[in-house]
Amino acid sequence: MKELRRAMKMHRIFIVQELKRMMEYKGDFLTGVIGFLIVQVFNILFLNIIFSQISNLKGWSFYEILFIYGFSLIPKGIDHMFFDNLWAMGHWLVRKGDFDKYLTRPINPMFHVMAEKFQVDAFGELVVGIGLIVTAVPHIAIEWSFLRVLLTLIAMFFASFIYTGIKIGTAAISFWTKRSGNITYMFYMMNDFVKYPVDIYNNFIRNLITYIIPFAFTSYFPAMYFMTGENPLLNIGLTVFVSVIVMAIGIVIWNIGIKNYESAGS
Repeated sequence: MKELRRAMKMHRIFIVQELKRMMEYKGDFLTGVIGFLIVQVFNILFLNIIFSQISNLKGWSFYEILFIYGFSLIPKGIDHMFFDNLWAMGHWLVRKGDFDKYLTRPINPMFHVMAEKFQVDAFGELVVGIGLIVTAVPHIAIEWSFLRVLLTLIAMFFASFIYTGIKIGTAAISFWTKRSGNITYMFYMMNDFVKYPVDIYNNFIRNLITYIIPFAFTSYFPAMYFMTGENPLLNIGLTVFVSVIVMAIGIVIWNIGIKNYESAGS
């Protein structure tokens, strides 16, 4: 209990420090947010151009795809906001020997690495995601219910663990290789496919992002439940189950890796 309170106190300190850093480097922060917004605007414009030529894409309307697109940004944004420091783990913390400092402090090293950095610019992803959902919902026939909204929010929260679990597992590979940022990037970029309905892709892509690198559960399946109310056991239950499994696998890889860790200077 004391360790948890200490961890939460340190996390609050990290957040305050990150906010101060943001105020000191407003230019970098604004550049990052504007760059992200420009990319999303061009993606939506591209989608709009496609639908100016067709009425639907394999049965999906423009606003249904827009909803899935917006939904996909929220779990990713949650992970980005709280656990983005795992990228540093894969790129340089082990390679430069900086990871040693986490072993000397009275807090779980994995939690310390994850919580050390609070990415304020992740608000951009959350705002855009929510904005797209709010724009799309009035154009989709949805039967509203408290249970549907609640289950979707639960799935959205758990879906962020898929991003975090994959980053933990791939970042932990650096315990053996000293650097694994490129591996994390290779896995992580698969999430671009889930901004759109999974069933528009061929079997290889569909199986890859559903069964191998299960990013489909970060958007498509929970979004399908919200829009249709169908298959809650598959769309919500399996999303929660997959999220927990991916997170557990990432933690297991981390725990095995840290036992084999040797300082870069040793």
